[in-house]
Order: sequence, then C-alpha cells, then structure tokens
Amino acid sequence: MSTAHDGQDAGGQPASGGRHTAGAYDVRVVIAGLIGLYGVVLIVLGIVDYGEAEAAKTGDVNANLWAGLGTPVFALVFVAWTRLRPVVVEDGEAVEDPTGGADTAGR
Repeated sequence: MSTAHDGQDAGGQPASGGRHTAGAYDVRVVIAGLIGLYGVVLIVLGIVDYGEAEAAKTGDVNANLWAGLGTPVFALVFVAWTRLRPVVVEDGEAVEDPTGGADTAGR
C-alpha cells in the first residue's frame, strides 16, 4: 500500500498539486556551499602560506587557519538549519491567482 507523504508520491517525486521542499534551490544551501568552500581555501592558505610576515601582522596568530576552521562550522549550521526547517513550496498548479484570474498586466 503506497500513500503520499509530505506532498510526495511513492516514488519520492512531488505529487501533482501538492507541496515539496525547495531542496538544493534553497538559498541557505548556496550560502553554506560558498562559505564552506571559502573556509577550505582559508585552511589551505593557513597551512601553506604562514610565515614570519603573516605572524608579525596578526600577533603570532594564524588568522587564516582559525577563520578557515570557523567557516565550515558556520556552513554546517546553515545545512542543519536547512534540514531542520525546510522551505515548503507549493506546486505551480496549486497556486491560485490572488486577482481572481483577471489579466491586468501592462494596463
């Protein structure tokens, strides 16, 4: 016996006229990906390109490495937020026109 759950049919596809989550189109996923990528770049720079000049600028603190370690944690918080509170989107067929169907564009 197959029943629809959360706007999806038995195959995991959105049921017509129902609701589904934004998934990869959620802006929080994009932000998490970019921040995570930037964090990886900072970690690599903190490991590879840390010398006397950088140490003198920051008071013997490897700022790139510490910031690089913090940004993936921040990205994981965004991913957790996306998983715990997904954005629910109505399917195109289920959305009603608030004007009652009158075409007033350009008039």
